[in-house]
Amino acid sequence: MSMLFPLFLKLEGRRCLVVGAGVIGEGKISGLLESGAEIRVVAPEATRRVQQWATAGRVRWFQREFREADIDGCLCVVAATSSSALHRRIFRLAKRYGVLCNVVDVPELCDFYYPAVVRRGALQIAISTAGESPALAQRLRKKLEKQFGPVYAAWVKQIGAARRKQGASAEDTDAKKSRLHALASEHSFRAFQRKFGNGRRGKRPPKQAK
Repeated sequence: MSMLFPLFLKLEGRRCLVVGAGVIGEGKISGLLESGAEIRVVAPEATRRVQQWATAGRVRWFQREFREADIDGCLCVVAATSSSALHRRIFRLAKRYGVLCNVVDVPELCDFYYPAVVRRGALQIAISTAGESPALAQRLRKKLEKQFGPVYAAWVKQIGAARRKQGASAEDTDAKKSRLHALASEHSFRAFQRKFGNGRRGKRPPKQAK
């Protein structure tokens, strides 16, 4: 078996299709919402939450059965229905149209997997077992959430601001690189943590000057 290629995609403005809008489909849609993707949902019925997203314009819900034309023009499709026959059909069509496909809980019908993700602002840590053990991926996610607490979100934001400021300077490249590595060091994080707390009751970091 070939190794998976880890990749973070920019989905803003790209069409993503989710077939099925039950509890499982809702979870898959939720994972796409913050990406800025153009999310289309095809399902005769939908959970209340999916209906609310549709009403708010966050997704486009087509209240009907799946059609072949739905897949055309999509970057990826997620199949989350109760029909294995439909899932196999969607996978075949995805191959024909050159669309990436994920059939929930059927690894052999997946071109990509949803990883377990730790999110701390711009920092994202994704864990995958290539479909071998989602339970292990979830356990590791919980472990990493404790290791990388909420304070990391503010720290990474501060590093990003400093990096952009450094990028505009005329400083020597090697010196600039060394300084940026120092900003991302464990020592730098500990200093930030002592100053602004543990992410739960600590003070908020100061706003960046404009």
